[in-house]
Amino acid sequence: MQGTFIGSVKLVFAALIIAVLGACGPNQEDASESGSSVMAEPEKVYRWKLITTWPKNLPGLGTGPERLAEKLRLMSRGRLDIKVYGAGELVGPFEVFDAVSQGTAEMGHGAAYYWRGKIPIAAMFSTVPFGMNAQEMNGWLAYGGGMELWRELYEPFGLIPFAAGNTGVQMAGWFNKEINSLSDLEGVKMRIPGLGGEVLKRAGGIPVALPGSEVFTSLQTGVIDATEWVGPYNDLAFALHTVAKYYYYPGWHEPGPTLEAIVNKSAWESLPEDLQVMIEVASRSVNDDMLSEFTARNNAALRTLVDEHGVELRRLPDDVIAALKSASQDVVAEAASTDELSQRIYDSYMAFLADVRAYHEISEQVYVNIR
Repeated sequence: MQGTFIGSVKLVFAALIIAVLGACGPNQEDASESGSSVMAEPEKVYRWKLITTWPKNLPGLGTGPERLAEKLRLMSRGRLDIKVYGAGELVGPFEVFDAVSQGTAEMGHGAAYYWRGKIPIAAMFSTVPFGMNAQEMNGWLAYGGGMELWRELYEPFGLIPFAAGNTGVQMAGWFNKEINSLSDLEGVKMRIPGLGGEVLKRAGGIPVALPGSEVFTSLQTGVIDATEWVGPYNDLAFALHTVAKYYYYPGWHEPGPTLEAIVNKSAWESLPEDLQVMIEVASRSVNDDMLSEFTARNNAALRTLVDEHGVELRRLPDDVIAALKSASQDVVAEAASTDELSQRIYDSYMAFLADVRAYHEISEQVYVNIR
Protein backbone atom coordinates (compact mmCIF):
# COMPACT_ATOMS: atom_id res chain seq x y z
CA MET A 1 0.00 0.00 0.00
CA GLN A 2 2.77 2.37 0.99
CA GLY A 3 4.78 1.37 -2.07
CA THR A 4 1.81 2.01 -4.29
CA PHE A 5 1.35 5.46 -2.77
CA ILE A 6 5.02 6.36 -3.26
CA GLY A 7 4.89 5.14 -6.83
CA SER A 8 1.87 7.30 -7.53
CA VAL A 9 3.58 10.34 -6.05
CA LYS A 10 6.60 9.79 -8.31
CA LEU A 11 4.39 9.58 -11.37
CA VAL A 12 2.57 12.78 -10.44
CA PHE A 13 5.89 14.56 -9.79
CA ALA A 14 7.28 13.46 -13.11
CA ALA A 15 4.15 14.62 -14.88
CA LEU A 16 4.43 18.05 -13.21
CA ILE A 17 8.05 18.40 -14.36
CA ILE A 18 7.09 17.55 -17.92
CA ALA A 19 4.23 20.02 -17.81
CA VAL A 20 6.44 22.79 -16.47
CA LEU A 21 9.11 22.17 -19.09
CA GLY A 22 6.47 22.13 -21.78
CA ALA A 23 5.10 25.46 -20.60
CA CYS A 24 8.56 27.06 -20.55
CA GLY A 25 9.67 25.76 -23.97
CA PRO A 26 8.31 26.87 -27.35
CA ASN A 27 5.51 24.97 -28.98
CA GLN A 28 5.86 23.54 -32.46
CA GLU A 29 4.76 26.78 -34.12
CA ASP A 30 7.01 28.93 -31.94
CA ALA A 31 9.97 26.65 -32.58
CA SER A 32 9.46 27.00 -36.30
CA GLU A 33 9.33 30.79 -36.04
CA SER A 34 12.32 30.84 -33.72
CA GLY A 35 14.33 28.68 -36.07
CA SER A 36 13.71 31.00 -39.01
CA SER A 37 15.01 33.99 -37.06
CA VAL A 38 18.09 32.31 -35.61
CA MET A 39 19.33 30.70 -38.83
CA ALA A 40 20.77 33.68 -40.72
CA GLU A 41 20.86 33.81 -44.49
CA PRO A 42 24.30 32.89 -45.90
CA GLU A 43 26.28 36.05 -46.70
CA LYS A 44 26.55 36.86 -50.38
CA VAL A 45 29.95 36.35 -52.00
CA TYR A 46 30.98 38.81 -54.71
CA ARG A 47 33.34 37.18 -57.19
CA TRP A 48 35.24 39.83 -59.12
CA LYS A 49 37.93 39.98 -61.78
CA LEU A 50 40.79 42.46 -61.38
CA ILE A 51 42.79 43.13 -64.56
CA THR A 52 46.11 44.95 -64.59
CA THR A 53 48.51 46.68 -66.96
CA TRP A 54 51.46 44.93 -65.29
CA PRO A 55 53.12 41.55 -65.87
CA LYS A 56 51.84 38.99 -63.40
CA ASN A 57 53.59 39.18 -60.00
CA LEU A 58 56.21 41.72 -61.12
CA PRO A 59 57.85 42.92 -57.86
CA GLY A 60 56.17 46.08 -56.63
CA LEU A 61 53.89 46.96 -59.52
CA GLY A 62 52.55 43.47 -60.18
CA THR A 63 52.37 42.34 -56.57
CA GLY A 64 50.45 45.48 -55.57
CA PRO A 65 47.11 44.35 -57.04
CA GLU A 66 47.68 40.85 -55.67
CA ARG A 67 48.07 42.31 -52.18
CA LEU A 68 44.98 44.45 -52.71
CA ALA A 69 42.90 41.39 -53.59
CA GLU A 70 44.26 39.41 -50.64
CA LYS A 71 43.62 42.21 -48.15
CA LEU A 72 40.04 42.50 -49.36
CA ARG A 73 39.49 38.76 -49.13
CA LEU A 74 40.69 38.72 -45.52
CA MET A 75 38.94 41.92 -44.45
CA SER A 76 35.63 40.75 -45.91
CA ARG A 77 35.97 37.18 -44.57
CA GLY A 78 35.77 35.91 -48.12
CA ARG A 79 32.71 37.94 -49.14
CA LEU A 80 34.78 39.83 -51.72
CA ASP A 81 36.65 37.19 -53.69
CA ILE A 82 38.85 38.81 -56.36
CA LYS A 83 40.91 36.98 -58.98
CA VAL A 84 43.81 38.98 -60.41
CA TYR A 85 44.80 38.78 -64.08
CA GLY A 86 48.14 40.11 -65.30
CA ALA A 87 48.62 42.07 -68.51
CA GLY A 88 47.48 40.06 -71.52
CA GLU A 89 45.84 37.25 -69.55
CA LEU A 90 42.30 38.54 -70.04
CA VAL A 91 42.76 41.80 -71.98
CA GLY A 92 45.74 43.74 -73.30
CA PRO A 93 47.55 46.05 -70.87
CA PHE A 94 46.27 49.21 -72.57
CA GLU A 95 42.69 47.87 -72.68
CA VAL A 96 42.16 47.86 -68.91
CA PHE A 97 40.31 51.18 -68.74
CA ASP A 98 37.79 50.25 -71.42
CA ALA A 99 37.32 46.71 -70.12
CA VAL A 100 36.43 47.86 -66.61
CA SER A 101 34.27 50.66 -67.98
CA GLN A 102 32.31 48.12 -70.06
CA GLY A 103 32.02 45.62 -67.21
CA THR A 104 34.27 42.94 -68.70
CA ALA A 105 36.00 43.06 -65.32
CA GLU A 106 34.80 44.72 -62.14
CA MET A 107 38.17 46.19 -61.20
CA GLY A 108 41.44 47.27 -62.78
CA HIS A 109 44.91 48.40 -61.73
CA GLY A 110 47.19 50.61 -63.79
CA ALA A 111 48.25 54.23 -64.26
CA ALA A 112 46.09 57.11 -65.45
CA TYR A 113 48.63 58.34 -68.00
CA TYR A 114 48.00 55.22 -70.08
CA TRP A 115 44.57 56.65 -70.96
CA ARG A 116 45.96 59.99 -72.18
CA GLY A 117 44.78 59.28 -75.73
CA LYS A 118 41.23 59.03 -74.43
CA ILE A 119 41.41 61.67 -71.67
CA PRO A 120 44.42 64.01 -72.11
CA ILE A 121 44.22 65.49 -68.60
CA ALA A 122 44.05 62.04 -66.93
CA ALA A 123 47.85 61.97 -66.78
CA MET A 124 47.77 64.60 -64.04
CA PHE A 125 46.32 61.98 -61.71
CA SER A 126 49.34 59.80 -62.28
CA THR A 127 52.32 62.12 -62.62
CA VAL A 128 53.38 65.44 -64.10
CA PRO A 129 56.92 66.20 -65.36
CA PHE A 130 58.69 68.33 -62.75
CA GLY A 131 55.50 68.14 -60.67
CA MET A 132 54.56 66.73 -57.28
CA ASN A 133 56.33 63.87 -55.57
CA ALA A 134 54.51 60.93 -53.93
CA GLN A 135 53.99 62.64 -50.58
CA GLU A 136 52.61 65.74 -52.25
CA MET A 137 50.34 63.76 -54.60
CA ASN A 138 48.85 61.92 -51.64
CA GLY A 139 48.20 65.24 -49.95
CA TRP A 140 46.49 66.73 -53.00
CA LEU A 141 44.31 63.69 -53.62
CA ALA A 142 43.23 63.18 -50.02
CA TYR A 143 43.02 66.75 -48.70
CA GLY A 144 43.42 69.13 -51.64
CA GLY A 145 40.37 68.28 -53.72
CA GLY A 146 42.22 66.07 -56.18
CA MET A 147 40.23 62.90 -55.53
CA GLU A 148 36.91 64.66 -56.07
CA LEU A 149 38.13 65.97 -59.42
CA TRP A 150 39.47 62.55 -60.41
CA ARG A 151 36.11 60.93 -59.75
CA GLU A 152 34.34 63.68 -61.65
CA LEU A 153 36.64 63.04 -64.63
CA TYR A 154 35.95 59.29 -64.65
CA GLU A 155 32.21 59.58 -63.95
CA PRO A 156 31.16 59.62 -67.66
CA PHE A 157 32.99 56.32 -68.12
CA GLY A 158 31.21 54.61 -65.23
CA LEU A 159 34.42 54.28 -63.22
CA ILE A 160 35.44 55.08 -59.65
CA PRO A 161 39.20 55.62 -59.13
CA PHE A 162 41.35 55.10 -56.04
CA ALA A 163 45.03 55.82 -55.43
CA ALA A 164 46.59 52.35 -55.11
CA GLY A 165 50.37 52.56 -55.36
CA ASN A 166 53.35 54.83 -55.88
CA THR A 167 56.99 54.19 -56.72
CA GLY A 168 58.42 57.53 -55.63
CA VAL A 169 60.76 59.50 -57.89
CA GLN A 170 61.80 57.28 -60.78
CA MET A 171 64.97 57.11 -62.85
CA ALA A 172 65.33 59.00 -66.15
CA GLY A 173 65.93 55.69 -67.91
CA TRP A 174 68.25 53.41 -69.85
CA PHE A 175 70.13 54.60 -72.96
CA ASN A 176 72.39 52.88 -75.44
CA LYS A 177 74.34 56.07 -76.01
CA GLU A 178 75.59 58.89 -73.80
CA ILE A 179 73.47 62.00 -73.38
CA ASN A 180 75.93 64.87 -73.09
CA SER A 181 73.82 67.65 -74.58
CA LEU A 182 70.31 68.37 -75.80
CA SER A 183 71.30 67.46 -79.36
CA ASP A 184 71.95 63.87 -78.23
CA LEU A 185 68.20 63.41 -77.73
CA GLU A 186 67.49 64.16 -81.38
CA GLY A 187 65.86 61.17 -83.03
CA VAL A 188 66.16 58.91 -79.97
CA LYS A 189 63.30 56.40 -79.92
CA MET A 190 62.37 56.03 -76.27
CA ARG A 191 59.66 54.12 -74.49
CA ILE A 192 58.09 56.81 -72.32
CA PRO A 193 54.36 57.25 -71.57
CA GLY A 194 52.18 60.14 -70.48
CA LEU A 195 53.00 63.81 -70.60
CA GLY A 196 56.69 62.95 -70.39
CA GLY A 197 56.48 61.40 -73.86
CA GLU A 198 55.14 64.61 -75.34
CA VAL A 199 57.88 66.60 -73.59
CA LEU A 200 60.53 64.31 -75.06
CA LYS A 201 59.00 64.87 -78.49
CA ARG A 202 59.32 68.64 -78.08
CA ALA A 203 62.99 68.09 -77.22
CA GLY A 204 63.64 66.16 -80.44
CA GLY A 205 63.09 62.58 -79.27
CA ILE A 206 60.55 60.05 -80.51
CA PRO A 207 58.25 58.71 -77.77
CA VAL A 208 57.06 55.12 -78.17
CA ALA A 209 54.12 53.63 -76.26
CA LEU A 210 54.88 50.13 -75.03
CA PRO A 211 53.54 48.01 -72.17
CA GLY A 212 56.04 46.75 -69.64
CA SER A 213 56.00 43.24 -71.04
CA GLU A 214 57.50 44.47 -74.34
CA VAL A 215 60.19 46.79 -72.98
CA PHE A 216 63.08 44.31 -72.73
CA THR A 217 62.67 42.75 -76.16
CA SER A 218 62.13 46.12 -77.86
CA LEU A 219 65.34 47.51 -76.36
CA GLN A 220 67.25 44.31 -77.09
CA THR A 221 66.22 44.23 -80.75
CA GLY A 222 66.69 47.95 -81.42
CA VAL A 223 63.00 48.78 -81.84
CA ILE A 224 63.76 51.50 -79.29
CA ASP A 225 67.04 53.18 -78.35
CA ALA A 226 66.14 53.96 -74.76
CA THR A 227 63.50 53.30 -72.17
CA GLU A 228 62.31 54.49 -68.85
CA TRP A 229 60.64 51.88 -66.69
CA VAL A 230 60.54 52.55 -62.95
CA GLY A 231 63.70 52.47 -60.85
CA PRO A 232 66.43 50.08 -59.72
CA TYR A 233 64.14 47.62 -57.92
CA ASN A 234 61.93 46.94 -60.95
CA ASP A 235 64.59 47.60 -63.58
CA LEU A 236 66.86 44.95 -62.10
CA ALA A 237 63.95 42.47 -62.13
CA PHE A 238 63.50 43.24 -65.84
CA ALA A 239 67.26 42.73 -66.46
CA LEU A 240 67.41 45.99 -68.40
CA HIS A 241 71.11 46.25 -67.53
CA THR A 242 71.77 43.42 -69.99
CA VAL A 243 70.44 45.41 -72.96
CA ALA A 244 71.51 48.98 -72.18
CA LYS A 245 74.70 50.49 -70.82
CA TYR A 246 73.89 53.92 -69.42
CA TYR A 247 71.47 54.52 -66.54
CA TYR A 248 70.40 58.16 -66.19
CA TYR A 249 68.81 60.17 -63.40
CA PRO A 250 66.83 62.14 -62.19
CA GLY A 251 63.36 60.98 -63.17
CA TRP A 252 62.12 64.39 -64.30
CA HIS A 253 59.15 62.81 -66.10
CA GLU A 254 57.76 60.79 -63.15
CA PRO A 255 58.52 62.46 -59.81
CA GLY A 256 55.70 60.77 -57.91
CA PRO A 257 53.61 58.46 -60.11
CA THR A 258 50.33 57.47 -58.49
CA LEU A 259 48.95 54.12 -59.60
CA GLU A 260 45.21 53.61 -59.67
CA ALA A 261 42.63 51.03 -58.83
CA ILE A 262 39.48 51.57 -60.88
CA VAL A 263 36.12 50.01 -60.07
CA ASN A 264 33.16 49.64 -62.40
CA LYS A 265 30.44 51.91 -61.01
CA SER A 266 27.61 49.38 -61.34
CA ALA A 267 29.70 46.76 -59.56
CA TRP A 268 30.54 49.30 -56.86
CA GLU A 269 26.91 50.20 -56.30
CA SER A 270 26.00 46.52 -55.97
CA LEU A 271 28.20 46.23 -52.86
CA PRO A 272 26.99 46.81 -49.31
CA GLU A 273 28.48 49.85 -47.62
CA ASP A 274 30.94 47.92 -45.47
CA LEU A 275 32.58 46.32 -48.53
CA GLN A 276 32.81 49.71 -50.23
CA VAL A 277 34.65 51.08 -47.20
CA MET A 278 36.97 48.06 -47.25
CA ILE A 279 37.96 48.84 -50.85
CA GLU A 280 38.76 52.43 -49.89
CA VAL A 281 40.83 51.34 -46.88
CA ALA A 282 42.64 48.51 -48.69
CA SER A 283 43.51 50.78 -51.62
CA ARG A 284 45.01 53.36 -49.31
CA SER A 285 46.95 50.62 -47.53
CA VAL A 286 48.40 49.32 -50.82
CA ASN A 287 49.19 52.89 -51.88
CA ASP A 288 51.31 53.37 -48.77
CA ASP A 289 52.78 49.87 -48.82
CA MET A 290 54.09 50.07 -52.38
CA LEU A 291 55.90 53.35 -51.73
CA SER A 292 57.45 51.86 -48.60
CA GLU A 293 58.60 48.80 -50.56
CA PHE A 294 60.31 50.85 -53.29
CA THR A 295 61.92 53.09 -50.67
CA ALA A 296 63.33 50.02 -48.93
CA ARG A 297 64.48 48.14 -52.05
CA ASN A 298 65.73 50.70 -54.56
CA ASN A 299 69.17 51.49 -53.18
CA ALA A 300 70.19 47.85 -52.67
CA ALA A 301 69.11 47.15 -56.25
CA LEU A 302 71.09 50.16 -57.50
CA ARG A 303 74.22 48.90 -55.75
CA THR A 304 73.74 45.53 -57.42
CA LEU A 305 73.40 47.18 -60.84
CA VAL A 306 76.50 49.33 -60.41
CA ASP A 307 78.80 47.12 -58.31
CA GLU A 308 77.96 43.69 -59.70
CA HIS A 309 76.83 44.44 -63.26
CA GLY A 310 79.01 47.43 -64.12
CA VAL A 311 76.14 49.76 -65.04
CA GLU A 312 77.28 53.33 -65.75
CA LEU A 313 75.22 55.67 -63.61
CA ARG A 314 74.93 59.15 -65.15
CA ARG A 315 73.19 62.43 -64.33
CA LEU A 316 71.40 64.25 -67.14
CA PRO A 317 73.25 67.46 -68.09
CA ASP A 318 71.83 70.72 -66.75
CA ASP A 319 70.99 72.07 -70.21
CA VAL A 320 68.99 68.93 -71.02
CA ILE A 321 67.05 69.22 -67.76
CA ALA A 322 66.40 72.93 -68.38
CA ALA A 323 65.07 72.28 -71.89
CA LEU A 324 62.83 69.45 -70.71
CA LYS A 325 61.48 71.61 -67.88
CA SER A 326 60.66 74.45 -70.23
CA ALA A 327 58.86 72.15 -72.66
CA SER A 328 56.92 70.46 -69.85
CA GLN A 329 55.31 73.73 -68.80
CA ASP A 330 53.82 74.15 -72.28
CA VAL A 331 52.76 70.50 -72.58
CA VAL A 332 50.91 70.44 -69.27
CA ALA A 333 49.19 73.77 -69.89
CA GLU A 334 48.02 72.58 -73.32
CA ALA A 335 46.53 69.41 -71.84
CA ALA A 336 44.43 71.64 -69.56
CA SER A 337 43.06 73.77 -72.38
CA THR A 338 40.78 71.14 -73.91
CA ASP A 339 37.72 71.74 -71.70
CA GLU A 340 36.45 73.36 -68.50
CA LEU A 341 36.97 70.34 -66.24
CA SER A 342 40.54 69.87 -67.47
CA GLN A 343 41.25 73.50 -66.66
CA ARG A 344 39.85 73.08 -63.16
CA ILE A 345 42.03 70.01 -62.62
CA TYR A 346 45.11 71.89 -63.84
CA ASP A 347 44.33 74.93 -61.68
CA SER A 348 43.79 72.78 -58.58
CA TYR A 349 47.00 70.79 -59.15
CA MET A 350 49.15 73.85 -59.77
CA ALA A 351 47.73 75.78 -56.81
CA PHE A 352 48.40 72.86 -54.47
CA LEU A 353 51.90 72.38 -55.90
CA ALA A 354 52.78 76.04 -55.35
CA ASP A 355 51.45 75.95 -51.80
CA VAL A 356 53.12 72.71 -50.74
CA ARG A 357 56.40 73.63 -52.46
CA ALA A 358 56.61 76.86 -50.47
CA TYR A 359 56.50 74.92 -47.23
CA HIS A 360 58.72 72.06 -48.40
CA GLU A 361 61.44 74.54 -49.36
CA ILE A 362 61.92 75.29 -45.66
CA SER A 363 61.12 71.79 -44.38
CA GLU A 364 61.62 68.62 -46.42
CA GLN A 365 64.06 70.05 -48.96
CA VAL A 366 66.23 71.87 -46.45
CA TYR A 367 66.31 68.90 -44.14
CA VAL A 368 67.43 66.51 -46.91
CA ASN A 369 70.18 68.96 -47.87
CA ILE A 370 71.53 69.46 -44.35
CA ARG A 371 71.42 65.93 -43.01
